[in-house]
Amino acid sequence: MHNTQFFLDNLPLFIPLILLEVGLMIAALVHVLRHPHYRFGNRLMWILIVVLLQIIGPIIYFVFGREDEN
Repeated sequence: MHNTQFFLDNLPLFIPLILLEVGLMIAALVHVLRHPHYRFGNRLMWILIVVLLQIIGPIIYFVFGREDEN
């Protein structure tokens, strides 16, 4: 089976995963760009992590990078 055919056959499964990934990435990027302070690292590092690590990157940012908003 070709990769394209596999993707098309399983498209109903992939659509929610793709939407989740894009939604998390956009939410994390908006937060990174709006807030100047982070628990670890700097803005460029977090942008790269969020974008390059796909679904795991935004989760890492929200767990470890986002500074508490008190």
